[in-house]
Amino acid sequence: MKVFQVLAMAAVVATAAHADDWPQWMGPKRDNVWREEGIVELLPASGPKAAWRTPVAGGYAGPAVAAGKVFVTDYVTKEDVKVDNFSRGAFSGTERVLCLDEKTGAVLWKHEYPVKYAISYPAGPRCTPNVDGGKVYTLGAEGNLFCFDTATGKVAWAKDLKAEYKTNSALWGYASHPLIDGDKLICLVGGEGTHTVAFDKNTGKELWRSQTAKEQGYCPPLIINAAGVRQLIIPRPDAVASLDPETGKLLWSVPYEASNGSIIMTPVVKDDYLFIAGYSNKNMLLKLAKDKPGAEVVWKDKAKQAISPVNVQPILFEGVMYGHDQDGEMSAVELPSGQRLWSTPEPIGKRKVGSGTAFITRLGNRHFFFTETGHLVTGMLSPKGFTETSRAKLLEPTNNAFGRPVVWCAPAYANKRIYVRNDSEIAAFELAK
Repeated sequence: MKVFQVLAMAAVVATAAHADDWPQWMGPKRDNVWREEGIVELLPASGPKAAWRTPVAGGYAGPAVAAGKVFVTDYVTKEDVKVDNFSRGAFSGTERVLCLDEKTGAVLWKHEYPVKYAISYPAGPRCTPNVDGGKVYTLGAEGNLFCFDTATGKVAWAKDLKAEYKTNSALWGYASHPLIDGDKLICLVGGEGTHTVAFDKNTGKELWRSQTAKEQGYCPPLIINAAGVRQLIIPRPDAVASLDPETGKLLWSVPYEASNGSIIMTPVVKDDYLFIAGYSNKNMLLKLAKDKPGAEVVWKDKAKQAISPVNVQPILFEGVMYGHDQDGEMSAVELPSGQRLWSTPEPIGKRKVGSGTAFITRLGNRHFFFTETGHLVTGMLSPKGFTETSRAKLLEPTNNAFGRPVVWCAPAYANKRIYVRNDSEIAAFELAK
């Protein structure tokens, strides 16, 4: 009996330790939910204490935190990398993968490789590293895909997606966070018949390839269960497709027309409905079939209703979807009607700004917002409105968009801390009670 109790306690401890990590984009379950306890109710007036700060270079990629390490990618260059929103520029520099000690921020190892950028917003990589089973997977802005040993930084395998699949990077670079499913690493690659490719996560061997599209798009893959079947949902600039995650076989497809190839969000699923949207009010609600894999359009392109997210992943809370529209306002949207219940320029500011960005994370019944101004804001969301409860400045906005300074980097929450970065530093701040 005592042995059983010890094993049971060990299992609980192991589970709790795992839950404290933030090993990939949007957290352990890719749902932007932080499940730790013992977190401050209100941020201190003077701001949370910085546990450490470590210099980094440019990039939009958020950090991943796992097993006592922090992983982040950046881009080092001596060139002025400012480019108009819909223009490509040619730049040369070095992308880096950095592994830091979670407690101190000290650099444990790094990997560097030369890269030539020909994308808009060429500040650096976009994709959060993905940590799994003693390996970390990174995807650079121009399609450099790596698998590293987390302890040593040794390269287990690597691929140049553009060269191997004879494709080009999307206008805003490779920005779709790869998905780990069992022994598979699923990526949006591009190219003829290879829009979506699954690799063996241990060897890099291609397992299957599927579909063709004019451009990759930027939506992270999503696996759902519908009609009793596991389905891999892949939004593309020309369609929303469902694939068999084991084979890549097409299960169903619904046409979609993205403006400027800008389809970015992961779909939001509520009951039998799937919501997807992109730039220029290209929003769409699908109803998933119950008897066999399939979907039909309920409505689409609802201007001034629903939302059309650009930078921020919407979040579903108590049956209502909350997120930022392309005009920068945060809104509450009822599904399946698509009715917008309310809108506000907060928590970013008192007036709305185009592509306004505040990354939303839920903790219990309250929410944390890391804003483009470098503030961490806590608040409450309900169908009646948004209520701010506290605010603190964490970082300076070091990038530029639409003529204003911004920090467009998703945070990580783990070990009762928030981990955030801009184009000059990554820092950890204490959020324990």
